Amino acid sequence: MGGSVGQRAFHNARLQKRQKAEVLPLLGRALQLHRKGLLPEARVTYRQLLQIAPNQLIALHMLGVLESDAKNYQQAEILLSRAVAVDPRSAEAHMSLGVALNGLKRHDEARESYRKALALRPDYALALSNLGNASAALDLHHEAIESYDRALAIDGNLAEAHNGRGGALCRLRNYDEALTSLNRALSIKPDYAAALANRAVALRELRRFDEAMADCDRAIALAPDDVNGWLWRANVLLQTQQMAQAMDDCERALAIAPDSAQAHLVLGLCLAGLGRVDEALVSFDRALDIQPDLESAISSKIFTLDFVADASVEQHQQARQVWWERVGAKIASEAAAPHHNSLDPDRRLVLGYVSSDFNAHSAAFIFKPVLQHHDRAQFEIVCYSCSSKMDTTTSEFQGIADRWRDASQWADDRLAAEIRADRVDILIDLSGHTRGNRLGVFARKPAPIQVHGWGHGTGTGLPTIDYLFSDPVAIPAAVRHLFAETVVDLPCFVTLAPLPAGLARAEAPALSNGFVTFGVFNRISKISDEAAEVWSRILERVPGSRLLIKDVALDDQLVRDKLLARFAACRLPVERVDLLGATLRSEHLASFNRVDIALDPFPQNGGVSTLEALQMGVPVVAKLGNSLPSRAAGAILSALGLRDWVADSDEAYVEIAAGRAARIGELDQLRRELPGRINAAAAGNPVSYARAVDDAYRAMWIRYCNGVV
Repeated sequence: MGGSVGQRAFHNARLQKRQKAEVLPLLGRALQLHRKGLLPEARVTYRQLLQIAPNQLIALHMLGVLESDAKNYQQAEILLSRAVAVDPRSAEAHMSLGVALNGLKRHDEARESYRKALALRPDYALALSNLGNASAALDLHHEAIESYDRALAIDGNLAEAHNGRGGALCRLRNYDEALTSLNRALSIKPDYAAALANRAVALRELRRFDEAMADCDRAIALAPDDVNGWLWRANVLLQTQQMAQAMDDCERALAIAPDSAQAHLVLGLCLAGLGRVDEALVSFDRALDIQPDLESAISSKIFTLDFVADASVEQHQQARQVWWERVGAKIASEAAAPHHNSLDPDRRLVLGYVSSDFNAHSAAFIFKPVLQHHDRAQFEIVCYSCSSKMDTTTSEFQGIADRWRDASQWADDRLAAEIRADRVDILIDLSGHTRGNRLGVFARKPAPIQVHGWGHGTGTGLPTIDYLFSDPVAIPAAVRHLFAETVVDLPCFVTLAPLPAGLARAEAPALSNGFVTFGVFNRISKISDEAAEVWSRILERVPGSRLLIKDVALDDQLVRDKLLARFAACRLPVERVDLLGATLRSEHLASFNRVDIALDPFPQNGGVSTLEALQMGVPVVAKLGNSLPSRAAGAILSALGLRDWVADSDEAYVEIAAGRAARIGELDQLRRELPGRINAAAAGNPVSYARAVDDAYRAMWIRYCNGVV
């Protein structure tokens, strides 16, 4: 017995001596290779060492770091878990394990590893910074900023902490302060690609597009294999209407990171902007497969469903319910609180309008006359502006509002708190699921009554929004039970500000041209193949006629070429098509003087473009569909007494357009009459329309005071 124990001890001593003789030189060589950046050779040497000494801490740790840097996070986790088992007192090993876990998107476990590192070494600045990264990945941005600040109190030159802080501040919409942090990160580390990409996000949100593009270009040059540079450049290109180039960058991003939910989302937005609706929906679904609660992907899918010909009202509302189930319900459960507004049914009410479009945006032309013509003895107006875009239209809204609140850099929590502090009685969402919406605020129910109107008009799906403004044609009674909101009828679901003074209207151009010009002044994303095929039949029926298409996206030659190729595939003669791009609004409106008859697209109809055409005296042919977006133009025409211009089939659409084109004299007579007819209708007269809105708000408030919402 004693002899065998002695033999084992002798054997172990010889083994340890042999390991020491072989391990230390191998470890020194591996570390030297690592320091020189010869990473494949260092990796091989670490593995050789671990075959001899499987529990060698430094080799386990450094090889784990190498694998983590190479984004081989599963292998890194295995190695680093062994390292912390060998030495549970190694703060560095716990910190490195946290990095691997964060890379595996196991953010809670990563945070636990960082906390273990900090328990062992409280002044470990990099561990604090990485704890901030894991918190940010869980959308705990205030906690993240606290960690970054603690890291920077220890090491003010830690570029990673400044970068992480800037990224978290971007997520909280605090873009000015984010820039300060990101500029500091780049002053310490000028070639920091991640900080350049993050700064591009802040610059884009502040509408400093050229600077954002420059940062993206540098980030890509420095780190061409990092998805973020390509992804954020695609975002900038998309926002500046360069969709074809944005798609190329999305494809590059997805080649690097096929599981990037954000890249699939942005690709979907590009495809939707080009009218490739089915492909866009596939991209949004792929993003949601990866990240089911990606709020912007759900809203983008909701908006894009408006372009699907056979989408039913039930499908539209089910898509909105998904937003509530995956996003809104959780917010609402955490933010529920009573309201203490005075329940006097007759007092002056505070109306809060929330929008990112208090600027030269088409939506502003719809709701601006409502705000202008409220009875100010009955209502106080507070505008919560959620965009950094400011122009002369913004100044006009500032003049209309009793109180103007710049909420462009307020997170949802803060905006909701400010609305409560302002004692808003009725809060109105003007965006729906369009870009720049603040539905997260409305999920928090900061006002006792909440309403959606004018911005999207097809419902939000939020049970916390009580009412939806519409009209009997836009939302028929038979489908209203499908909505989360109670539908309240106005003269029309939209109105429009009067045309600028002094804008000249011309006679029907066919009188001097000798041919009829049909016009489509809608976003080209609304032009479906079905509509293009119907328009080709109209041109065939009306000899010599031409089609004028106008949209800002047509400034892009690639977009023009793709649109004409689509038209050719739909048998629409491209030699009879004229394309116009962006112009000033006055020139845009004057361009209607070149049009005899406007053709409304379908399944998604026009809104502002339909009303603008009518105001300029140009009659519009529309097709009334079953889905809500396909009823917009029909609702407008019906409200203005032009029901005979609304078709219920493709054949009827062709007959109206071709039949009216044959009677130029009648067209010219209608052209002269239209402005007066519009002003005489409650839907087209801003004062009458605003009074209907005032009456609706008062009725809502009385119901609330009586205990009924």
